[in-house]
Amino acid sequence: MSDRTSPLHDEHVALGANLTEFGGWQMPLRYGSDIAEHAAVRTAAGLFDLSHMGEIMVTGPQATAALDHALVGWASKVAVGRARYSMLVQEDGGVVDDLVIYRLADDEVLVVANAGNADVVLAELVERATGFDATVTSTSDATALVAVQGPRAEEIVTSLTAAGSVEALRALRYYAVERAEVAGVDALVARTGYTGEDGFELFVPADSAPGLWRALLEAGTPLGLVPAGLSARDSLRLEAGMPLYGHELDRGTTPYEAGLGRVVRLDKTDDAGEPLPFVGREALAALQGTDPGRVLVGLRMLGRRPARAGYAVLDGAETPAPVGTVTSGVPSPTLGYPVAMAYVTPGLSAVGTRLAVDVRGRAEAAEVVEMPFYSRVR
Repeated sequence: MSDRTSPLHDEHVALGANLTEFGGWQMPLRYGSDIAEHAAVRTAAGLFDLSHMGEIMVTGPQATAALDHALVGWASKVAVGRARYSMLVQEDGGVVDDLVIYRLADDEVLVVANAGNADVVLAELVERATGFDATVTSTSDATALVAVQGPRAEEIVTSLTAAGSVEALRALRYYAVERAEVAGVDALVARTGYTGEDGFELFVPADSAPGLWRALLEAGTPLGLVPAGLSARDSLRLEAGMPLYGHELDRGTTPYEAGLGRVVRLDKTDDAGEPLPFVGREALAALQGTDPGRVLVGLRMLGRRPARAGYAVLDGAETPAPVGTVTSGVPSPTLGYPVAMAYVTPGLSAVGTRLAVDVRGRAEAAEVVEMPFYSRVR
């Protein structure tokens, strides 16, 4: 077991959570039924502890300039109060981590990294900010992150919000952030999430997290909210077609292979209109417009047996040959059949292509389908 625990660890134990190691932390895998937790998020709401994520503050007059150099995105174009999905890549374009940046002020940006990569991202940002008038600081130890996700998330969160901020939170757009008092706690509230549903992520002081957690449970339980663990979080994000670092993304994968070339801003320029250099730019520029050796696709399994990460994808020939690898797969609780994401050769990536997956020595039929597998009605 890891020796890193969330500020909400005692709350999880009291709720009878099944704990597991994830990204160097002990985190709740489930509290009861994975399927029930998943269904609650799709129909009402789920309460998640995301305190294992890494929070890094970049501050100073050149905070966004430093991030323009460090990341593939154009941080200085993100408006104050908005958030943006981005990536940190190596010189060869391989993904070090995917992350979300929150522009809190002209000179203040919050970077949220994946748990297992938090220390690496911190070190890379410190190094890449050298020469800029910017300071990079980890605030992870002092911060807890709690998420409420699902169609009743707004109702639950605003029921605990100080009167002066209720309308601001109701009006908050997707990938926007606002400061508010929730259940008596000063919180940075973002309309972001990783489930494919509406919802909020609340960044709060670590010592305030238990009280906020209990208040959200009390307010949300009558509306169908349940605490939800990593297992439900994984099936929810997979249905929504969202990548997970270590599965769909890693240092051997470029944004283009993952179908995320849209986050690479080769068009970012300085005030004089000159191209802005950033780490990985040359490699990514050379790859833009070329055919990658493999592409990420969605698969619908045509039988009942699910594909799992690492399983071989096979072509549809009479004697099947390997043409790719599954990165993530689950029986979809929402759709009622197994779905998976996989890297395959480009010639077999078109929607409708019939393939197979080697499931423990047996070729199970599959079909390439569009992602996301599930999309909520907005």
